Amino acid sequence: MRHDPLPHDPLPLEEVWRRLSERGTPSPELRSVAEAALERNARLATILDLRGLSDVTDFFVIATGDSDTHARAISENILDRTREDGFRPVGVEGLNAGRWVLMDYVGLIVHVFLGEVREFYQLERLWGDAPLFELE
Repeated sequence: MRHDPLPHDPLPLEEVWRRLSERGTPSPELRSVAEAALERNARLATILDLRGLSDVTDFFVIATGDSDTHARAISENILDRTREDGFRPVGVEGLNAGRWVLMDYVGLIVHVFLGEVREFYQLERLWGDAPLFELE
């Protein structure tokens, strides 16, 4: 039986952006990443606001692909969109395999998983103190 890691109701990106802005201006690449993930029908696209909780990064974007091909398509669209908007990751891991793609934008780390891999690592639970927003 699959555990749903997101007990929250999905919100439109505009509402998530408004709520994130109440705590300070979110990193501009965050919006590019979120829009690009949604364009490729990412499942359970989620933003975790780690500001004040992590010294490593301010945000996680976590998304799920239905297959390794879908996860790669989501990831490649994120990379293309952020490059068009003037942002480049300092590192990308796992793109060829498509099981867990990690893109590091310093203030933002993007994780695109296959469902079973996301379920195994449960990043939302590891960062349970972070405000979490599921995108619709």
